[in-house]
Amino acid sequence: MTDGHPDTHVLVVDDDDAIRDLLCDFLQDNQLSTQQASNHAQMWQALQQRMPDVIILDINMPQRSGIELCRELRESGKYHLLPIIMLTARTSSLDTIMGLETGADDYVAKPFEPLELLSRIRSVVRRSRMMLESAGKPDHEWQTDHALLRFIEFNEWTLDIQNRTLVDSQHTRIPLSNAEFKFLRFMLLHANRTLSRDQLMEEMHGREAGPFDRSIDLQISRLRQKLEVDTKNPSMIKTLRNEGYLLTAEVRYIK
Repeated sequence: MTDGHPDTHVLVVDDDDAIRDLLCDFLQDNQLSTQQASNHAQMWQALQQRMPDVIILDINMPQRSGIELCRELRESGKYHLLPIIMLTARTSSLDTIMGLETGADDYVAKPFEPLELLSRIRSVVRRSRMMLESAGKPDHEWQTDHALLRFIEFNEWTLDIQNRTLVDSQHTRIPLSNAEFKFLRFMLLHANRTLSRDQLMEEMHGREAGPFDRSIDLQISRLRQKLEVDTKNPSMIKTLRNEGYLLTAEVRYIK
């Protein structure tokens, strides 16, 4: 089974030779082409040779960590939209948070099930290609969000779409991580509607939430810390038991 694009190219960046070899063999057996890099220098060299469809990036590498490399890719003009899947330690939620906040599209905990990683690869690549197609033929949401909208005002706050910052009533600008911005923008575009964890996970990572996946809860918690007066009794982002989350606000979309 292929993802419909037999030319899907994956760059695997990991300092563990055995993991790189096993992973590349598995991906090639599933009709994906691969390239390997064992450190940051080889990663940049590989990028010069061929633009991949997705990068598999290990967090724990000597010299330059995966988080540092993810941040550099996101800050670069050429690679800032390149899909990135981080490989994290299973016991480290901090790695997961930092990976997502520096702009990774998804993460897989080591030791991982190869079929799960293959599913994640197909998902982020499919989502990336849909976004590129939307850029060529803007759908309603893309056109509204990127070409027309400049600000979203809600309660005492303003989300600056172009600068990706949150502005309070005193005009203080509060920076948002890529994940926080994307999460908040999606909730504001669906304000006063209940969003299930699966809907939020699909928007953020292109897949449904697993029973032990806490990334949505972590993002909700971090947004509450920035928006709510009392995070223990939130008035804006509410938890609806067995249903999901609800952002309640008077929202104005400004072009």
